[in-house]
Amino acid sequence: MLTVKLKPKHRPFCFSVKGHVKMLRLALTVTSMTLFIIAQAPEPYIVVTGFEVTVNFFFIVLYILRLDRLIDCIFWPLLVFGLVASVFCIADGALIYRKLLFNPSGPYQKSAVHDKLVL
Repeated sequence: MLTVKLKPKHRPFCFSVKGHVKMLRLALTVTSMTLFIIAQAPEPYIVVTGFEVTVNFFFIVLYILRLDRLIDCIFWPLLVFGLVASVFCIADGALIYRKLLFNPSGPYQKSAVHDKLVL
């Protein structure tokens, strides 16, 4: 007899639990970025949150279009990018440590109020 193997039915990404969690995470990150902008938070907070929104959005698009199943080698650029980003983060941390080691008080010099007054 001829047996036919059927592929298990895949639920679309939008209706899976994983999809709901990723979209909820995207909504939470967009909300936090909006609140950072409204509160006029320092620019690095806004930039990092915007970067996270962009990455999450593109991963959701990747999963909705099912590109992860279509192209087998799609994640190797992410691995290379992750390794390069790790090296740059370590180098940045070393440079910041070196700068703080030579200038422990920081970039701004604190001075007393009476030093500023000139009579």
